[in-house]
Amino acid sequence: MRSYKAKAVTPIRLPDREGRIEALDAAGHNVFNLDSDAVYVDLLTDSGTGTMSDEQWAALMRGDEAYAGSSSFARLQSAVSDVMGFEHVIPTHQGRGAENVVYGSLLEEGDVVLNNTHFDTTRAHVANQGAEAVDCPVEGAWDREATGEFLGNFDVAQGREIADEVGAERIPVVVTTITNNSAAGQPVSLANIRETAELADELDAWFVVDACRFAENAHFVKEREPGQGDRALADIAREQLSYADAITMSGKKDALVNIGGFAAIRDDDLFERAKQRAILYEGFPTYGGLAGRDIEAMAVGLREAVDPPYVAERVEQVATLGELLQEAGIPIVTPTGGHAVYVDAGELLDHIPTERFPGQRLVCELYREGAVRGVELGSFAFPGADRPDYVRLAVPRRTYWREHLEHVAETAAAVREQREEYVGLEIVEEPPMKELRHFSARLEPVEE
Repeated sequence: MRSYKAKAVTPIRLPDREGRIEALDAAGHNVFNLDSDAVYVDLLTDSGTGTMSDEQWAALMRGDEAYAGSSSFARLQSAVSDVMGFEHVIPTHQGRGAENVVYGSLLEEGDVVLNNTHFDTTRAHVANQGAEAVDCPVEGAWDREATGEFLGNFDVAQGREIADEVGAERIPVVVTTITNNSAAGQPVSLANIRETAELADELDAWFVVDACRFAENAHFVKEREPGQGDRALADIAREQLSYADAITMSGKKDALVNIGGFAAIRDDDLFERAKQRAILYEGFPTYGGLAGRDIEAMAVGLREAVDPPYVAERVEQVATLGELLQEAGIPIVTPTGGHAVYVDAGELLDHIPTERFPGQRLVCELYREGAVRGVELGSFAFPGADRPDYVRLAVPRRTYWREHLEHVAETAAAVREQREEYVGLEIVEEPPMKELRHFSARLEPVEE
């Protein structure tokens, strides 16, 4: 039984097949270019697509829209302090705004940034500063058949090896992303966070945590890590972040809002530098590109995110989707993570070579067959990276019901039955920055 009930609903409809085919062709075989009303079950992302609570909607009415000194900011500051343990907070329009504020204040050309795995916008912000993003995933992180409770961990030994190769002076920042979105949403252990913080200290580097899914990660720590099972979820969530010098946060994930984010920083001098950059790119430091009402909702959402029934149900729903897909014969990464199921498109469509984007082909066919929208996180989204061709099906928070998940599994089963008919894709238009090409590039089927 869910610990909540529906209070408002939005009608959705399944477009007819002819309409889906026309929409996909018009979108250039890139589902980012689809109109939302052409989608039936939208699993493109869990970022800002979830359902807010009645307390959050009520908080909207308290929004203080003052340009400076907003009381809404004071409530966000209090929530960040209580839930996450940081006093210095800079609101931003969303997570990539927080990345701009933090990495723009820390990085210079020629620097190297270590991360368990960089996500797309993080990698792009590092590249934008002229720095190099280097991933340090543990062995098995991208192996669908690997076993392990915390396959999202940072490989600390690998980090030390890279530091020896390039020189510690070139590494001003070490990052851990929780959960590890690019590595199939796998969690990171509390012990590993401590070890990674120690590595950063050895290198005299700043330790930054991408905290977008900090509550979901805390749930896995409580469930899986020895010695953590009797602790309160909120205590684990806070300790995870206690080792960080700074965090970047997309409020559109574990702050349960449709827009917003923030950076939180311990060091006074870094806070001042980041605050000045925020004024340039985001807005005055007490509103940061957001309306006061959005800040109010985010303050409430942060506290709701560490409520144990909510997080348990959230993770359980993702696991249910994974079970339904497995029953349909779809190869997925197990165990499932906290926010999404990752399908191994390279195995499902093994007749399509990597350079012809089997993951993007699967994304297109899921839409064509059942108006289900997912996202490719393989060779198309991460050009040049050595990683599998995964398709992520991200589940929005408190939004869909089991019947929707069953439709996704039935759609995937239909695609599996026809898989030999599909051909690869080639890019016909793409933006100059390849790290972001999957957001807007256009593709066409390969005629062979």
